[in-house]
Amino acid sequence: MVPHLITALTGPINELEQRMLESMPAIERWFRLEWMEHTPPFYTSVDLRNAGFKLAPVDTNLYPGGFNNLTAEMIPLAVQAAMAAIEKICPEAKNLLLIPEKHTRNTFYLANVARLMQIFGSAGLNVRLGTLDETITEPTELPLPDGSTLTLEPLVRTKRRLGLKHFDPCTILVNNDLSAGIPPVLENLHEQYLLPPLHAGWAVRRKSQHFSAYEEVAKKFAKLLGMDPWLINPMYAVCEGVNFQEGAGLDALQAQVDAMLNKVRRKYKEYGINEKPFVIVKADNGTYGMGIMTVRDAKELVDLNRRTRNKMSVVKDGQEVTRVIIQEGVPTYERLNDAVAEPVVYMIDRYVVGGFYRVHAERGIDENLNAPGSSFVPLAFAEPAHLPRPGVKPGVSAPNRFYMYGVIARLAMLAAAYELEATDPNAEVYA
Repeated sequence: MVPHLITALTGPINELEQRMLESMPAIERWFRLEWMEHTPPFYTSVDLRNAGFKLAPVDTNLYPGGFNNLTAEMIPLAVQAAMAAIEKICPEAKNLLLIPEKHTRNTFYLANVARLMQIFGSAGLNVRLGTLDETITEPTELPLPDGSTLTLEPLVRTKRRLGLKHFDPCTILVNNDLSAGIPPVLENLHEQYLLPPLHAGWAVRRKSQHFSAYEEVAKKFAKLLGMDPWLINPMYAVCEGVNFQEGAGLDALQAQVDAMLNKVRRKYKEYGINEKPFVIVKADNGTYGMGIMTVRDAKELVDLNRRTRNKMSVVKDGQEVTRVIIQEGVPTYERLNDAVAEPVVYMIDRYVVGGFYRVHAERGIDENLNAPGSSFVPLAFAEPAHLPRPGVKPGVSAPNRFYMYGVIARLAMLAAAYELEATDPNAEVYA
């Protein structure tokens, strides 16, 4: 199912789609050369927004949940990609320890964990679940919506290794974004592969670092295609020293928001876009759609109500917000059954394995859709992502639209690879 774009401004996006299809051999070669130099994150999901005049990533997750939203047809692709990833990291791997989030009673999230176990089990690994929840001291069964169960086990840490009772893994896969900090039990594991690395977690990672890396990637890619990088890149700025509860730093934030809105206005004027620009202000770290607000006029920041202040002051695990990113708002003009939709693309290693549309009937084109009330409609990437149809009129073919999504998502994944290299605490050892 392909959503329809409800905007007359589809010319630029159709032109972008056309250019990508015509440049497909050059694009794929460019990616191959980049992956010779850079290591892709182990798994990634990317939220995209299609405005009809620009297509850009707005969030890149290095601990993706939501694998349960991929269709059964996508699983063989995911298994194949998982095999490739594991072979590259630890060819002799036999046992995989999967460490999920601690909020393990959420059945949707548990279905995601079960799907990850299925993918890596089908890739030929013994997969077991270890929990960071110290209140779990013996194997504990958790029910799943389909009637099956998952068994969570307490972690067993020795001086140099981490495992479970009678289970010694070669590889540890973390599906917990470490918002609350890096647990000591995961530190100093020099004999095992810990994926993703600890500095990929929100205890260390910053969205601004990611979008700085993405800007670099977008410029390189735009040069390859002979286009304006703005068409695929959301502009951003950073504001520090903000305290929403006390109202501190809001003058500086207001000035930054005003400056960003003016930059967007100039771009809209350049392209003849008759839209009202907006920005998204969000915590520079964190996930789950927390600590995010849409601002259409800098004056809105003068009298924030208590509810907004509370919403913006903390993110997941009660982490206080003091630094925010001001991101150019990219409206989404895609609709599924009259509800606003945005594509989310999933990758394992450097391969696109599937995705879905996040759909929200109660949210507007300029709002965050990752919120209670959203639903998911799968994208059938299995055939389309790798088999676009050159020569078909742009804007009408699902495979061509999905190929374009896959390219932009891979650019964001490549940016994450740049970002992880730049923030690697051990990098100087190898320099």
